[in-house]
Amino acid sequence: MTLATNTLTETPTETLATAGVSQGDVSDFFALLKPRVMFLVVFTALVGMVVVHPDVNPVVAFASLLMIAVGAGASGCLNMWWDADIDAIMTRTRGRPIPAGRIAPNEALAFGMTLSVGSVIVLGLVSNVLAASLLAFTIVFYAVIYSMWLKRSTPQNIVIGGAAGALPPIVGQAAVAGYVGWESIILFAIIFIWTPPHFWALALVKSADYARAGIPMMPNVAGPDSTRRQILAYTVVLAPLGLAPVAFGFGGLAYAIIATIGGLGMLALAFQVFRVRKGEAAMRVAQQLFAFSILYLFLLFATLLAEHGLGFFRPVFG
Repeated sequence: MTLATNTLTETPTETLATAGVSQGDVSDFFALLKPRVMFLVVFTALVGMVVVHPDVNPVVAFASLLMIAVGAGASGCLNMWWDADIDAIMTRTRGRPIPAGRIAPNEALAFGMTLSVGSVIVLGLVSNVLAASLLAFTIVFYAVIYSMWLKRSTPQNIVIGGAAGALPPIVGQAAVAGYVGWESIILFAIIFIWTPPHFWALALVKSADYARAGIPMMPNVAGPDSTRRQILAYTVVLAPLGLAPVAFGFGGLAYAIIATIGGLGMLALAFQVFRVRKGEAAMRVAQQLFAFSILYLFLLFATLLAEHGLGFFRPVFG
């Protein structure tokens, strides 16, 4: 990808690309790592560690989490490098370092590639080859399969691409246990099914932005009504799936309560999104679902972390 073929004819990015000189500071390079996404990756990877192996060597666990964070940041950086042309068009992303002209695209590419290779090598050295291989697969899946292919070619981009965001618990478990067990696979499934209703709720609100950038998000391709039906369908699957850790014996009583209440909240909001289809009210309920979905996932994983990491685990059965 070259920014010379951007949809926009004159942007700060083009001037910067021609000059090849960065105008950014440390905060701009940090922004390339998508720190909010990086935090979520570290958080879910940590839960993947503690639910199966709470007595890990703290040095190994910390070093592994650090490399998983760096790998996640590298993925975000490569995504921003590739998407700089459409980021310059969308209102919510045009202030990012590359389209805003503070970081040169070639510098972002070099930064992302260096972090990608470094994080995989170091994770392999401090942990094991399985974890390093899974981290490498996650980076390639997000940066290449999702960013370069799926995002601009299919309305199922979020569904398939959601696998990249769901893999951190598996990488975390592999890093401390040396294998992939049912615990992390279930956590993967929860995040994977959570992703479409979460992002499609946002897409309903930002559909005009996505249309301008030419991204085939579900509301722009299948229409808002079809998107609402699919949001509800995924949420109907998600609510009981959120209780799977209880059924498999690694979610305790506190988790069961949180997952039940949270699942009912997701269902109620998804039904509201399905029912309310016009005007500002429709946008408002979609925004509410988007915001609540973040809280829902956070509470699920935070409860598992508290139960296993802090010794609060009380099995529901047995």
